[in-house]
Amino acid sequence: MFTGIVQAIGRVRELLGNGGDLELQVDTAGLDLSSASIGDSICVSGVCLTITRLEEGSIAADVSRETLEKTTLGTLRAGSRVNLEPALRAGQALGGHYVTGHVDGTARVIGVREDGRSWRVHFEVPEHLARYIAPKGSATIDGVSLTVNEVEERRFGVNLIPHTREMTTLGQLEPGSCVNLEVDIIARYLERLMAGRN
Repeated sequence: MFTGIVQAIGRVRELLGNGGDLELQVDTAGLDLSSASIGDSICVSGVCLTITRLEEGSIAADVSRETLEKTTLGTLRAGSRVNLEPALRAGQALGGHYVTGHVDGTARVIGVREDGRSWRVHFEVPEHLARYIAPKGSATIDGVSLTVNEVEERRFGVNLIPHTREMTTLGQLEPGSCVNLEVDIIARYLERLMAGRN
């Protein structure tokens, strides 16, 4: 479980093919992993991965074919910037919202404009995910917990404050960018519960 509060921006060191999957190696940019162990979860641009190798200043994780097909991790290259958040530990503050790191799909940026000191960013989502996005609800974009401003059919908008643009990879978004999207876990479970009543 994660919070959607990114703690560092890492850089992809290397991607190695491994039997149809990939091993992703990431420089962790000073992220405090002193209490981390092999087998722990880490959120990489919104995707929950398992640490398979842990060295000073870097981690490695396996990325399955399913994950490569359903997320943007398959488009990463050496030098790509990624948002990093270690797993939430018992007793830690929940600053964002509950994030599982189980990406539902990708969204596409359709507009970016200045809004005071913030940026107003609009996304378009696949039709099957649109029903999970609600005004003033939460959405996770590339591992960042954001509040939804408005929703119109398959499109929704968020505001990125200067801190978010500086401390995450979202500051490099532009029209056409693809991002990992995780909808609010409550919406997912609510739909499943309601389906069982029919």
